[in-house]
Amino acid sequence: MAETPHQHSACCAPALSLGATRTAASPEWDFEIPRRSRAEIVKNMALIPGGEFRMGGDDPDAFPEDGEGPVRTVRLSPFLIDKYAVANRQFAAFVKATGYVTEAERYGWSFVFHNHVAPGTPVMDGTVAEAPWWVAVPGAYWKAPEGPGSSIERRPNHPVVHVSWNDARAYAAWAGKRLPTEAEWEMAARGGLDQARYPWGDELTPKGRHRCNIWQGTFPVHDTGEDGFTGTAPVNSFAPNGYGLHNVSGNVWEWCADWWSTDWHAADTPETRINPQGPPTGRSRVIRGGSFLCHDSYCNRYRVAARTHNTPDSTTSHTGFRCAADPA
Repeated sequence: MAETPHQHSACCAPALSLGATRTAASPEWDFEIPRRSRAEIVKNMALIPGGEFRMGGDDPDAFPEDGEGPVRTVRLSPFLIDKYAVANRQFAAFVKATGYVTEAERYGWSFVFHNHVAPGTPVMDGTVAEAPWWVAVPGAYWKAPEGPGSSIERRPNHPVVHVSWNDARAYAAWAGKRLPTEAEWEMAARGGLDQARYPWGDELTPKGRHRCNIWQGTFPVHDTGEDGFTGTAPVNSFAPNGYGLHNVSGNVWEWCADWWSTDWHAADTPETRINPQGPPTGRSRVIRGGSFLCHDSYCNRYRVAARTHNTPDSTTSHTGFRCAADPA
């Protein structure tokens, strides 16, 4: 990441200034990819049957400027996707096996939500103009999510955070997997429902039950934690959707393989409608699903069709990932 926290904000995630990205300087991983059995790779993955689904959204709460529309019919081949976001214990195994050093560690700091920074924690000067609740904390990284003195010891089953797109891609390769395309992510997140607002239907809290980890209360001052959490939740929290996926709304934003564009997918072409891979070039990558910080007064991007982006080397305390794979 850049040396200072004076950043451009891509909606809900503090990002590097698009003109200052260091992605080109990010080295390829230098570890060997182990040979894995098919059973090991597909464990805790859901097989998504493929076929056609209606992607995107145009409901009253949609953000047209994000390119949520148009609603279009997309055809996908069958694929596999993790039922859960990658957890701290899994990422720790990756680091132990490979010696991998994340970008937050290499650059020496990462973004932490202000309510989670302990009093007296050293922070860097400057703010994110559009989102001053983000604090640049020296020493914050996946193993110390709130900075020096914090730990994941009691959070082995929480999603790993402070991982960049480059970090996520490296883990996926080591695991014998890949990052999902945006279309795969959305098809899987919909759980077989057609154009529902959420992975479980159109009502946020059906019968008064919370179905995801998002913000309740007054953002960004006080999260009441009515859903049971005021930060990340375990990756198996809440009921799964129709395909068996957990937490595809809220908890942590999830990296997708695609470069970001607000209009590439509007063209009705085979490239955008059949196994779309996203635009061929770009400066930021798609993130999906929203996070524990999403609130209808500000972000409201925990809807299935919602989308935003961040630069590939940016890291925050509310962004993680899950992996995909091709069927045998």
